[in-house]
Amino acid sequence: LRLPNLVTVPHEHAAMGMAHGHYLISGRPQAVMLHTNVGLANGAIGAINAACEQVPILIMSGRTPTTEEGRLGARTVPIGWGQEMRDQGALVREACKWEYELRFPEQVPGLVSRMLAIAGSTPKGPVYLSLPREVLCEPVEITGLMETGQELIKPSVGAPNPADVKLLAGWIAGAQNPLIVAQRGAGDERSFQSFAGMVDDWSIPVCTWWATALAISTNHPCHVGSEPGPWLESADLVIVLNALAPWWPDIHRPRSDARIVNLGPDPVFSRFPIRNFRSDLSISGELPQIIEALAEALGQCPPDNKSAVVRRTTVLTASERVRRGRTAITPSGNGITRELVSQCLGHVLEEVDSSLFSELGVTLDLLTRRGRRSWFQEPHSGGLGWSFPAAIGAKMADPARVCAAALGDGSYMFANPVACHHASEALGLPVLIVVLNNGEWGAVRQSVTGLYPDGLASRVNSMPLTSLMPSPDFGLVAKSCRAWTRQVADTEDLEASLRDALAVVAGNGRTALVEVLTKPD
Repeated sequence: LRLPNLVTVPHEHAAMGMAHGHYLISGRPQAVMLHTNVGLANGAIGAINAACEQVPILIMSGRTPTTEEGRLGARTVPIGWGQEMRDQGALVREACKWEYELRFPEQVPGLVSRMLAIAGSTPKGPVYLSLPREVLCEPVEITGLMETGQELIKPSVGAPNPADVKLLAGWIAGAQNPLIVAQRGAGDERSFQSFAGMVDDWSIPVCTWWATALAISTNHPCHVGSEPGPWLESADLVIVLNALAPWWPDIHRPRSDARIVNLGPDPVFSRFPIRNFRSDLSISGELPQIIEALAEALGQCPPDNKSAVVRRTTVLTASERVRRGRTAITPSGNGITRELVSQCLGHVLEEVDSSLFSELGVTLDLLTRRGRRSWFQEPHSGGLGWSFPAAIGAKMADPARVCAAALGDGSYMFANPVACHHASEALGLPVLIVVLNNGEWGAVRQSVTGLYPDGLASRVNSMPLTSLMPSPDFGLVAKSCRAWTRQVADTEDLEASLRDALAVVAGNGRTALVEVLTKPD
């Protein structure tokens, strides 16, 4: 009988982040057991992140006993009264596809099967099961439970409508200036390669606006970076590949006569109350199925205007030269910038098989990331403290892979760093942590200045409610769990320090933390 591997993690938020990261590498649903309502509250941010990124996680937590005496599992200490809630599942209900409370112990096999099926069905996402203590304490005959060898319910995998795929292929063949905006990857390894070949054959530019996963190698000639504006202005066909928010409506304006197509597991993103991006054609299905079907349809559909493909090839070649010229960052004596950290970390990680989890950390446009599992960015739900535990979970899924997290100082604090460092050391999962310490909530300051560029808060020397000074000694936090640490303040020391840290992680099997003192953006 195969049983799950049991892993102890000393904080629920860290456990949820590890489950998320494990899935991104392994592709297998994960299960997390939390401590009653307070543990569920700690894990709720992880549930929100998983829901936003369509990550299947089986979430379970105990439920405080409802009986006060006379039954095994009844309340014994004051916490039994203090933790009771009228509606415990409400803590994660909006983030979960399904939730239920266990009534009888013999329900367990069927409910676990149902949880796996629902979590793994298109579109994927987390599910929740509440476990009352009295039910857990009931005796049950285990013979039938142990004999269940396969899932009783198989997940439902969505596939695209062939007629819609054929229609889209015809639109691509006839387009003068098509554009793809890709945000959440391109499916599995086979579809990732198919996607790269398809856009190469048809010279279709691919924009990775706020990409949380990599759909195309950053050095692919069709990858035009993260800014959709210049391409969107001229596009007569815009294909949105599983993108929650493919552009910024107040800034980016697609042509009124452009055809806009949304593709993905839930192309209209029904979980979100407001998402009014136009869609002239919506094709639902898992990305591997959509991409393979579209590539096959395009193979039978020669371009209506071959000169347009040739012209696009010329434009893309010129654009790539310009883009690469802009990405060369020269160190200066004015301090370390986020851009320089991005470039140096990219140089270091390019030499190894690695996954980089960025959370308000480094910039994809300044990195060379090739494989489909080489880049992940914080979920668009904004639940901070995600990247550090996600990197640990990814390392658990693939121990041979170098897993790194680049995050701001605020995000590092949110990650419950002591719990994460403890899990990394206790489970033998060394990761590379790069903390970009600018001593402030940079995202908050940028948001304020973006909305009110001439406001009072934008004119003061120190914006209120954004400072994180005095900064903690993050190296001491890491050292408490025997991690290797270094603080970097000079530009000339940056890349060498990152290389030293990588050698510790890859060669010595220890977690390494590099704290980089950066300039505010």
